[in-house]
Amino acid sequence: MTKTVELTTSAGVIRLELDEAKAPTTVANFLSYVNKGHYDGTVFHRVIKSFMIQGGGMTTDMSQKPTDAPIQNEANNGLKNTKYTVAMARTNAPHSASAQFFINTKDNDFLNFTSESPSGWGYAVFGKVVAGTEVVDAIEKVRTGRKGFHDDVPLEAVVIEKAVEIA
Repeated sequence: MTKTVELTTSAGVIRLELDEAKAPTTVANFLSYVNKGHYDGTVFHRVIKSFMIQGGGMTTDMSQKPTDAPIQNEANNGLKNTKYTVAMARTNAPHSASAQFFINTKDNDFLNFTSESPSGWGYAVFGKVVAGTEVVDAIEKVRTGRKGFHDDVPLEAVVIEKAVEIA
C-alpha cells in the first residue's frame, strides 16, 4: 500500500509517495513524525547544489528538535538514491536515522547500499517526489552560508510549514 505525504513549505508544496512495501520501518517512522506534527515549523537546514536538500530536524533558529529512538537502516531494500527520491539522513553510524530526511537533487549512487558493513550500509530511500519537483529545484538554488556550527544553511529560511498524510 502506498502512503502519501504533503509538505507545505514556504517555497511551495512537495508531495511524497512513500514505499511502505520496501521500507516498512522507515515509512512507519516518518509517518509517526508527520502525524504528531514534528515537521511543522522545521526548516530545510542543509542545502547543497547538485546533491540534496535536507530537513526535518531543526527549527528556524537552528535548534535541534528532540526525536524518538533511531531506526534500523533499510537501505538494503533495493531502492536507489536517484533524483527526487527521499531518504533518511543519519550520522556515520549506519542505524542512527531518526527524524531528518533528504531529497536527492541528482542521482547519488555513492549513497546506495553496497554491503552490511559500516562503510557499505548507505542511506535508506523510502519514497519519491511525485509532485512539486519545481519546488525542490527552487530550494536547491537558494543562497546558503554558515549559521552557528552549520554549513550550507539557506540564508533565508525555507520552512516546512505543515506536513500531512493525505488519502
